[in-house]
Amino acid sequence: MHIEPGIVTGAKIALSYATAAGAGLYTLKESIGALRDQGVGSFLARTVISTAAVFVFFQVLPHYPVGVSEVHLILGSTLFLLFGAAPAALGLALGLLAQGVFFAPFDLPQYGMNVTTLLVPLFGIKAVAQRIIAPDTAYADVSYKQALALSTTYQAGIVIWVGFWAFYGQGFSAESLAAVGMFGGAYMTVIILEPLVDLAVLAGAKAIKGLGKTGLVSSRTLSA
Repeated sequence: MHIEPGIVTGAKIALSYATAAGAGLYTLKESIGALRDQGVGSFLARTVISTAAVFVFFQVLPHYPVGVSEVHLILGSTLFLLFGAAPAALGLALGLLAQGVFFAPFDLPQYGMNVTTLLVPLFGIKAVAQRIIAPDTAYADVSYKQALALSTTYQAGIVIWVGFWAFYGQGFSAESLAAVGMFGGAYMTVIILEPLVDLAVLAGAKAIKGLGKTGLVSSRTLSA
């Protein structure tokens, strides 16, 4: 989902600073709640693990340029279900930044766009989870259907934001429509795969006795 350099240029990039700032403020709000819920130690641990995971997702796992962006296995719903919204959001932002600083400095001018594209759909997952997962259900007990709904929300959000930046920067044309369409179509494979990864990771977390007491996962992951 890295927006290709040159898609949005000049003064238009200013909008990405505004959207990224808005996502950052909402992350701050979520972080305050997470700190109250599980404390500083747990919050920092989950953020560090999430950041390391995101760095691996972007830098190590296979990724392919398609249309106006790249297709990555980001596993946003997995991060949310394991670590909670705020640590997952910070992990996405910091992991993306580390990848850009150390390996892809040409992506840094697009950082505001890319971080917006990652974070806003993540908070969409949180809203959907509140609607479809009963309060007395631990995230480790979600069904494939629920995991699919969360994954679809995240990946669809990414496609929508990538499309927005492409049309905002390049305008509506047959070429830009085709490029966005190719990117959206490629992400269908991620939507199918991600729920299976979610359930596998959650099953593994559930099998580790005492994990819920370590603070390394969200309080909701293993208990309602």
